[in-house]
Amino acid sequence: MNIKVKIKKLNENATEPTYGSEFSAGADLYSVESATVLPHCTLLIKTGISLEIPEGVVGLIYARSGIALKRDLAPANKVGVIDSDYRGEILVALHNHGNEVQTVNQGERIAQIVFTPYYKAEFNLSDALLDTKRGENGFGSTGK
Repeated sequence: MNIKVKIKKLNENATEPTYGSEFSAGADLYSVESATVLPHCTLLIKTGISLEIPEGVVGLIYARSGIALKRDLAPANKVGVIDSDYRGEILVALHNHGNEVQTVNQGERIAQIVFTPYYKAEFNLSDALLDTKRGENGFGSTGK
């Protein structure tokens, strides 16, 4: 299923998101600037683009496996959320999990965005919830 997402370039050096292959779920996001990310630090990296995401859809920012594995660079918040009413520049909070300084070059792929529909919850206060076999058993309760 395809959706239409309007894109606005905020910088002449900005690169439009691209898909790496026919069946890629995530579109690559590119840095519009060169930047140095110190070890164990986070830096906001500009993409130079803003998006008009359709209502009922969210853009989720994920790590690119290549730079996460080879260079220890991944979004600081693990998954960034771009709401459909946000019109500002797409920024990636890139964190250096390693012990070496990492340089991000202008035009480099830094993250990927996946578009997905979502449900808006209507919260209803209740004195009781339905019982389940699992009940209140939490962290690690279903594994060994």
